[in-house]
Amino acid sequence: MDILQVLFSLKRSHKRLISVIVDAGFLILSFWFALFVRIDSLSVLVNPSFWLIIVLVAPLSVVAFVKLGLYRAVLRYMGIQALGAIILGVLASTVSLVFIGYFLDAGLPRTVPLIYAAFALVFVGGSRGIVRSAVGSGLKNIGEPVIIYGAGVSGRQLLTSLAQSHEYYPSAFVDDDETLQGNIIQGVHVHSPYSIKKLVNQKAATKVLLAMPSISRKARQEILSRLEPLSVQVLTIPAMADLVNGDKLYSDIKEVEISDLLGRDAVDPRVDLMTANVRGKTVMVTGAGGSIGSELCRQIIQQKPKRLVLFELSEFGLYSIEKELTAKVKDQGLDVEIFPIMGSIQKQNRLEAVMSSFKVETLYHAAAYKHVPLVEHNVVEGVRNNIFGTLYTAQAAIKAKVKTFVLISTDKAVRPTNVMGTTKRMAELALQALANEENNTRFCMVRFGNVLGSSGSVVPLFRRQIAAGGPVTVTHQDITRFFMTIPEASQLVIQAGAMGKGGDVFVLDMGESVRIVDLAEKMIRLSGYEVKNSETPDGEIEIQFSGLRPGEKLYEELLIGDDVIGTEHERIMTANEQFMPWSEYQVVLSQLDKACHEFDHQTIRDILLQTPTGFNPTDGICDLVWQQRQIKKAPSKDEIVVNLVS
Repeated sequence: MDILQVLFSLKRSHKRLISVIVDAGFLILSFWFALFVRIDSLSVLVNPSFWLIIVLVAPLSVVAFVKLGLYRAVLRYMGIQALGAIILGVLASTVSLVFIGYFLDAGLPRTVPLIYAAFALVFVGGSRGIVRSAVGSGLKNIGEPVIIYGAGVSGRQLLTSLAQSHEYYPSAFVDDDETLQGNIIQGVHVHSPYSIKKLVNQKAATKVLLAMPSISRKARQEILSRLEPLSVQVLTIPAMADLVNGDKLYSDIKEVEISDLLGRDAVDPRVDLMTANVRGKTVMVTGAGGSIGSELCRQIIQQKPKRLVLFELSEFGLYSIEKELTAKVKDQGLDVEIFPIMGSIQKQNRLEAVMSSFKVETLYHAAAYKHVPLVEHNVVEGVRNNIFGTLYTAQAAIKAKVKTFVLISTDKAVRPTNVMGTTKRMAELALQALANEENNTRFCMVRFGNVLGSSGSVVPLFRRQIAAGGPVTVTHQDITRFFMTIPEASQLVIQAGAMGKGGDVFVLDMGESVRIVDLAEKMIRLSGYEVKNSETPDGEIEIQFSGLRPGEKLYEELLIGDDVIGTEHERIMTANEQFMPWSEYQVVLSQLDKACHEFDHQTIRDILLQTPTGFNPTDGICDLVWQQRQIKKAPSKDEIVVNLVS
């Protein structure tokens, strides 16, 4: 094995030279062995004609091997193409032996070429097989033992990729296909998935690599459910699209996507709806640097707009998304102009100037404060940004003659228990009121739940906590949430916006709600750990319940009432919601503006309770500035004593 390691550490040119010399030696041996077998006498060694034959045949044969590409094949990964080159090369060598022997009239027995061909195949081909096997057996015990789930093309490619490093060694294949079970692929046995628990123990495997990038999410979820109780880390290779595009390699294994655990297959977007408000148009996205806003931008440039205006308050967020999109436009050869614009949605004149200057035709309003506890602690800013910011953006759109305005709303706007959800419902009411006034802008709202991987999502938090060894914190053992991937949500937003007629409230089909504690347990087990609880006290990672945060609900809803109508898209519904006329809404806005200016939090809360938002707060006023003022207003102990005496 040490000799092999030395050989494999040589330069590629040196390896090829050694292969040529060794093959030439094997051909010479094959020739003399063939003569000895046929003539059975050492007298052949003194025949000068035989020496002349092999001196001419050997270099010609090596040239044939070179032309057939035998020396371009990497020995340890030699496949069927290299085997074909060996067979054709030996055939060419044998033919040259026959012709040279005939023209030299050397008296070569007729059966010698056949015997020669057999020896040459054994020596040239067999030697490579032996070395390949020796390398495989020598390397298989180096690295961390893993099991590859999927023995198809992707699994075999992954096996080849892993063989190039010593980080992992594949100890077994597992595959659902019964025709593959029992086979041996490059020295690795293929087993039934029902044997996986036994294999994990026998092979001391610490990881299972899921090599099935093309299967549906539902099928992937079933496999993950089977692997979850094993408490081994489950990793997966990139999606087939990334592999085909060359963006990823088979060796780029990563953690399982949480979307795989949900078992929800995204519906292919309809091209007509994706392009209707985007292709060839000037599109603007507010909050372009956020989780949803940035993904909207990525989806939009694929539909080839004329211009894309990125409107963002965060300098770093704007810089990041502008840099990413500019690179994509250049790499993909897209004819899209990107304009990074800094600004706040609370400044209507800035919004109007931007929309008018660029002649914006479609606007996606994703800018908002969305983190429930933070908005509870900063009520005035939440109201100013989410309600008045949306109103100012909508009024600027009307003045700038924007044709389509799409608001990104949330399931927290339904019977809200917190200020954030209430402000989003108030934003919806603003657009519904404006939609019933005389203007040329078509307003619609799209309401959906949590998106996986967003800045406020529990998933990245859980990953960090698991990586740190726990504990994993969940607010309540019964809390549930709807989840959707950011790309799917963004595609559906664009499609819903194309279907709006004016004042529409669209609701996305989020599938089944998920218990957060169940999600946490799955993530822990699929990371290779056991949950530590009363049933498994020896587990590694504990789940702790921290209690509901200010304004947080146990269950989220997507609809206020039951009056829901399906649309032409299977994942998009429309809801008939109660709304206020613009004349009434203006009065509420005036009162709310005055209360915010005076930091009168009790009045703010009263106004939000009186409007048709369904606001039902579970906590008192949590604004941090207001609470500090209340502490200062509270009488001291000395003041209380003086008052009692007097």
